[in-house]
Amino acid sequence: MVLNIPGLVSLSVFFTFTLATGIWASWKSKKDQQNRNPTEMALVGGRNINVCIGLFTATATWVGGAYINGTAEIVYLPSKGLLWVQAPLGFALSLVIGGFFFVNPMRSKSYMTVMDPLQEAYGNVMGSLLFIPPLLGEMFWFAAILASLGATMRVILDIGGSLAIILSASTVILYTLLGGLYSVAYTDVIQLVFITLSLWVCIPFAMVNSATESIYYTATHKYYQDPWIGKIEKLYLGRWLDDFFYLVLGSIPWQTYFQRVLSAASPGQARFISYLSGLGCFFMAIPSVLIGAVAASTDWNQTSYGLPSPHERGESAMVLPFVLHYLCPAYVSIAGLGAIAAAAMSSADSALLSASSMFAHNIYRKILRKQATEGEILWAMRISMLVFGAGAAGLAFYSSSVYDLWFLSGELVYALLFPQLCCALFVPSTNTYGSAAGFFIGLLLRLLAGEPALKIPPVIHYPGCTLMNGTYTQLFPYKTFTVLLTLGTIVAVSYVAVVLFQRNLLPRRWDVCNVLGETRSVVPLRRVDKWTGTQTVALQENQD
Repeated sequence: MVLNIPGLVSLSVFFTFTLATGIWASWKSKKDQQNRNPTEMALVGGRNINVCIGLFTATATWVGGAYINGTAEIVYLPSKGLLWVQAPLGFALSLVIGGFFFVNPMRSKSYMTVMDPLQEAYGNVMGSLLFIPPLLGEMFWFAAILASLGATMRVILDIGGSLAIILSASTVILYTLLGGLYSVAYTDVIQLVFITLSLWVCIPFAMVNSATESIYYTATHKYYQDPWIGKIEKLYLGRWLDDFFYLVLGSIPWQTYFQRVLSAASPGQARFISYLSGLGCFFMAIPSVLIGAVAASTDWNQTSYGLPSPHERGESAMVLPFVLHYLCPAYVSIAGLGAIAAAAMSSADSALLSASSMFAHNIYRKILRKQATEGEILWAMRISMLVFGAGAAGLAFYSSSVYDLWFLSGELVYALLFPQLCCALFVPSTNTYGSAAGFFIGLLLRLLAGEPALKIPPVIHYPGCTLMNGTYTQLFPYKTFTVLLTLGTIVAVSYVAVVLFQRNLLPRRWDVCNVLGETRSVVPLRRVDKWTGTQTVALQENQD
């Protein structure tokens, strides 16, 4: 295989065009910045992003490289199939639920990040602890996207994956650094259009290839492998439901989502963007489903890929670029590569902006330097972008472990952050004691459940825990169980803590989190010695 020069040139043109769009958007944001808070412009676009741009950027954030590649992979896998493709419906429902329940509470108090209500309800110390799971999630997400893009370019262009990773990371960091949300939003428009057109152009060529059987027939009949419709066995129903609830509810407490709805011009527009982008996510999965079906219907021995098949070689994750490369003409596969690159960049820039926004606003401004100027906060955001971006690019070279770490950190966000956010917004009686107890209970339960991909054996064997191929697999919906237990712990411990202090069962001076809302003042106490007549002044703490 030789270097694909036309493909490399076309990809360079795409990167240049994307970078130019980002720079233009940066110039536009500076032009619109007059009489506006510069930090608010960088984080939430001055709360002035119009509906059309908001819809594109919200959809493109979820329709990333992992989304289109992962959907095709699940459809192709003989042990999974279409019925296990949960992300399209899961993300769609997540965006609808987010718009219906979470937009108004977040907009009513003019929050800037998803961490704001948590810090307001539970304080900066708990806020800094709760910042860790989403930070790790965003960094591992960015790294996983870059690793996927590098592997795709290695297949289609025959260039080193490291070069693709460095090029993509540099482009994303540069335009995000310059324009913040404005640059990310406007480049998302270009990227989403490119994803849609490119994938749909490739599908007819792949479906009519002589090596491919009709996908309508292979959907329900075993041909080269099991039908790609798939099936859900009763044994795996609990796991299927657990994964589905994880996608629906676990996709809500991410800064990438709230950054979009908080940037809209009004709460009504924010809800509309959330609802419609859910439909957009669902329909954007159709090309990947068709490509996965084509892969399952292909006799790979009739292609230059040969046998064994991608599944037998352990390369199922690459079926989308394989279909583009081996079943489409060269000029068409180049267009498909552009779609994958666009999808990767549309999610990578969102992850980078999200992590740096939370650090600059919630950690630097509210904890490290409370008197920071707007200029300082912007510089803290830019420096953190460079650090997080460079770190994620470095992690991308360890692609197999990065994907596993991303899944685990995403599950931690579901288990820890979602219950905390629900309580902070909808259960105002909860307090820091409950938050801390819920955090540690949720963390402990999730880690003790084990993680097969990271070779972490389970300590807790839930009902249905089965030994498969030498590895224990939890078939019980333990992720959702952990969420419910965390939620109950926050509410229960908060109530108990208030009762203990209100009834003086514990001394009120032990209330270090001040959950009773008492103000403490220091008053002078004069004492007169009855023998000498001398007066002394002591300081006594008074609780109001």
